[in-house]
This record gives sequence, C-alpha cells and structure tokens, in this order.
Amino acid sequence: MTTLEFGLDTFGDVTAGDDGALKSHAAVIRDLVEEAVLADRLGIDFIGVGEHHRPDFAVSAPEVVLAAIAARTQRIRLGSSVTVLSSDDPIRVFQRFSTLDAVSGGRAEVILGRGSFTESFPLFGFDLGDYERLFGEKLDLFAALLPQQPVTWSGTLRPPLAGVRVFPPVEAPPLRTWIGVGGSPESVVRAARYGLPLMLAVIGGDPARFRPYVDLYRRACAEFGIAVPPVGVHSPGYVADSDAAARDEFFPDYKRMRDRIGGERGWPPLGRDEFEAEIARGSLYVGSPETVARKIAATVRLLGLSRFQLKYSAGPLPHARLMRCITLYGEQVVPMVRDLLA
Repeated sequence: MTTLEFGLDTFGDVTAGDDGALKSHAAVIRDLVEEAVLADRLGIDFIGVGEHHRPDFAVSAPEVVLAAIAARTQRIRLGSSVTVLSSDDPIRVFQRFSTLDAVSGGRAEVILGRGSFTESFPLFGFDLGDYERLFGEKLDLFAALLPQQPVTWSGTLRPPLAGVRVFPPVEAPPLRTWIGVGGSPESVVRAARYGLPLMLAVIGGDPARFRPYVDLYRRACAEFGIAVPPVGVHSPGYVADSDAAARDEFFPDYKRMRDRIGGERGWPPLGRDEFEAEIARGSLYVGSPETVARKIAATVRLLGLSRFQLKYSAGPLPHARLMRCITLYGEQVVPMVRDLLA
C-alpha cells in the first residue's frame, strides 16, 4: 500500500473566545497559524486552508495564511482546501502557489475545486450561469501550466495565449495539484483526464457511497493509459479524550454551523439523533482517539486512500478545543491508524 498521509483542514471558522463572544477575523487567522505550527510539531503531513468570502469564515486568501505558516514550520505540506478556481485566474493561482512553494522550500500544494459556496462569483463579477464552463476552461488552462513549458492555449472566456511562460516556476515541478470533487462523475473523469490526484469531499452519509467514484476514477485512468494518481478524502471530525466528551463538546458548535448553512439551503435543523447517526454510520469522525482511528482506518481500506484530511474546525468551536483535537489527532489517532493498517 502507498504510504498513507494524514492531513488537517480548516476553513478558518470564526470561533468563540473565552467570554463566549465571537473573535475577530484577524484573531482567528492568528490562531489558525498557531494550529498549523502545532500540527507541524506533531508530524502531521498536511494542513489545508479553505477559501471563503462570507462572514462566518475568516480566510479569503489561503495562500497568504499558508505563507505565514511556512515561515513558522519545517516539514508540514501546505495547501488550499479548496481554491475556487472558477472565480479566479488560473495564471495568478499558479503564480501564488509557485511563490508559496518557493518560500516554503517545496511544500506547496493546491486543491482546485468549484467550492460549495457561490459568494465569490458575484463578488468577482462572474455569472453563475457559466458555473460549469468556468471551471472546465480554467482547469484546462491550469493543467497546461503544470509542465512549465511555453503555453499556447485558447478558450472562450479569455484572450488566447501564444508561447507564454509563467513566473516564478516551481523548483521541482510539477506543482502538486489535486482536484476536489463532491460527487460529480464528470469531475472524477476530468481529474483522470489530466492525470491529477483526486480529493473526495465526503461530508455526509456512508463513505461507501463514494466507492463507485473511486472505481470510476481508476477505470478512467486505465482508459487514458496513465498510472492511478493518489486518492484522498476530506471529512469533518473532532477528537477528545472520550466518545462522550467529543460528542458533547462538538455538537453545539457543529449544530450552529450546520443550521446556519442549512438555513440558507432549505435544510431542516440538525437534531441530536441525526448527529449521532452520522457518527455511527456516516462521515463524522467524532470520538475518542481509538474510535476516530478505527473509523479512519475503515474508510482508508474501503476507498484505497493515500491521504485522509480531517476538517477539524466547526463553527464557533473554541481555539483551545481545536488545539486539543489536533494534539490527540497527531499523538494518538495517526499512530493508531498506521498500526491498524500495518
């Protein structure tokens, strides 16, 4: 089996302070840097920072935060979770991450996706009616940049390029680039077509639902005549000293986040029964280190993963609890999973 990597993801959720009031976005960003420094010290392989453009998440420029993390860390790989390529410029995305790769000594990654929120489209002047075309064309251009050769490219959304080179280049190309997929077969095949690793966002329901996507990806790679790149999973979770403590600590803040987003999307409020069922049979990795480790190991086996990324932030869940979760993940969960899969 390919060496399994362990990551942590955060969206920079705006957290509560000691007084119960929400912290400023600036304070949350500073806390996030400290969380990543701790993860590096614990030997965790990857930290992913999401891009959002709304008040409940503090990070709109992940590359800047990751550069600050790079200056304080030694080995942890640094990436986005995800970069919303559809509403960005592929050349600028490449330049920002190649710059991050330079300042971090070759540790940059990018996970490209369409995102589950759409605020960036009107903010940057894009028509949601072009949702599919924007991602398809921009990914095609981004993929053309990865070999770091002069690029000649044309599409329908921007002027053509003729023999263009992009700077700075990555010192040890290619820039590690994943495609984030939430459940679209077309996106799975697209990742295979470009020979890019697949990151599955499994945020609800039985992880077994995603086995057909993994199988499709492998078949598509075979049809395109390429070796199968790594497959990873991003899923939410929380680790505490016991199952009861994890559930009781996590539920109130997770519910606040879930109900706020659900209210925008027409979902009913989250009940405790649904929460418990998602832990037992779905994609919430919540519990003691042993419980979470066993659940991760089962998902890794089921889907044949090369990386698992735990999305550890959850609404206003306080920084101190996030730090404890990271500590337990790095010190206990990761070694347990490795032992279970040995």
